Amino acid sequence: MLITLAKLQSQFFNLMRMAIFIVMVWIGGLKAFQYEADGIVPFVANSPLMSFFYNGKPNEYKAHKNKEGEVVEDNIKWHTQNGTYGFSYALGTSIVIIGSLTLLGIFNTRIGLVGGLLTAGMSLVTLTFLITTPETWVPNLGGPEFGFPYLSAAGRLVIKDVIMMAGGLLCASDCAKRLLDQKK
Repeated sequence: MLITLAKLQSQFFNLMRMAIFIVMVWIGGLKAFQYEADGIVPFVANSPLMSFFYNGKPNEYKAHKNKEGEVVEDNIKWHTQNGTYGFSYALGTSIVIIGSLTLLGIFNTRIGLVGGLLTAGMSLVTLTFLITTPETWVPNLGGPEFGFPYLSAAGRLVIKDVIMMAGGLLCASDCAKRLLDQKK
């Protein structure tokens, strides 16, 4: 069994590329829908790396939050003026491209190297939301469990990017090794 697992390592790297591709295309594709665009607002609005993408006053988002699946026309108007949807479409497109580049590492090491590094970089940026977004922690609503280390649903979503970052780095390192082997 050990020998079989060792021989399959290159296929497992390809499986990782496919997994990254599936997650990125699915999540990136959802950025075209109103509920998903509304859902990323707290992350983007609180991020010093991203809040400038929104027009006007992104810190006013709490008054204009839609619950998942909710359609409140006044909130949608605010999000439209804020640039929420345009940013979400651009972000989704970028995520789909990064996932595709990572998958193409199966066939092209240079493209795959770029995709893996971009996957890791994007994941690192996403992980900063744990520091900048208050909604990633359980709020103090009177119970004994709140704040750090108690992750909210948003926080549990974000922390998974540790795995995505590691996967991107594994794919990038595999491509780097293959590039070096080609030069021999």
